[in-house]
Amino acid sequence: MADGRRRAYIGSFTAAGGPGIVTAEVDPGSGALTVLSSVNAVQDPSCLTLAPDGKTLYAVSETADGAVAAYRVDGDKPEPAGRPVPVGGSGPTHLGLFAGHVLTANYGSGSVTAVPVRPDGTLARSSSSVLRHSGAGPHSPRQQGPHAHHVQPDPSGRWAVSVDLGTDSVRVCTLTDGALALHRETALRPGSGPRHLAFHPDGSHAYVVNELSPSVTVCRWDAASGVLTSLSETPVLPGAPARDAYPSGIVTSPDGRFVWTATRGEDVLSVLAVEGEELRLVTTVHCGGHWPRALAASGGFLYVANERSGDVTWFAVDPLTGVPRRGGSIRVTAASCVALG
Repeated sequence: MADGRRRAYIGSFTAAGGPGIVTAEVDPGSGALTVLSSVNAVQDPSCLTLAPDGKTLYAVSETADGAVAAYRVDGDKPEPAGRPVPVGGSGPTHLGLFAGHVLTANYGSGSVTAVPVRPDGTLARSSSSVLRHSGAGPHSPRQQGPHAHHVQPDPSGRWAVSVDLGTDSVRVCTLTDGALALHRETALRPGSGPRHLAFHPDGSHAYVVNELSPSVTVCRWDAASGVLTSLSETPVLPGAPARDAYPSGIVTSPDGRFVWTATRGEDVLSVLAVEGEELRLVTTVHCGGHWPRALAASGGFLYVANERSGDVTWFAVDPLTGVPRRGGSIRVTAASCVALG
């Protein structure tokens, strides 16, 4: 930010009473959040991402029609930058920036959309590309068709990677002349229900958190060829999980030594140690609320959006053990994600 202060942007479900997008100041020493403002310009801005220059914030509108919106964030309150742009898919749950486009993962329609970004950061209302997934999985009713849940660029910036809960697979895509195309699809264990993905900081591995079978799949990533290879799977909970245990978010530590996940129902954060090409479950700690939907990590702190308890909790992370220690929380009704500036 121009004023030197750090910001956190928090998405929420307006259909459940959420305030839209909340801006909070981040204390660099304690990680504490202080609410500055909120803006309710689109329905259900459940996932947010910042442009690399920190000047523009993008939000999905997780609705049946599906849209993406841009905001200027050079002050304490985001200001809409143009009208929301339809994504040609339903229920977009995630977004990422790739090759001059905003990509959205459309859960309801099982597709990924690329929306062009103009040089000034605003969104073009034409020339969007939609790549439709196909397939199904053994879990009924969650896998009767494709459900794209996550999309992002790989660390090299050459590939777009999307995770599909409905087809138990991860797709690697290209974007050429504004058109998305499938490069390769990697099958994961049937019925695992992959939800989100995080890359190791060195770009050599990816970790996929599975929603329908509480675990993380470790994959080797070859950026030169755009090939993702599944290696192993590690439970994120000790013992047998409860019937309503649904992992959600996953992040890696900046030094690559730890992976953290959140699990709804059990309401815990899991600490996993990176040991070569395997993960080891270290411990779990309470998430500080109920139904942790998303995680974010920065500056030695973890932030958890607890949807059903309506709060965002921050944790200081022990740099040696990777274990989070609760610091505090702020109230955000129907909180769904945290994007850190």
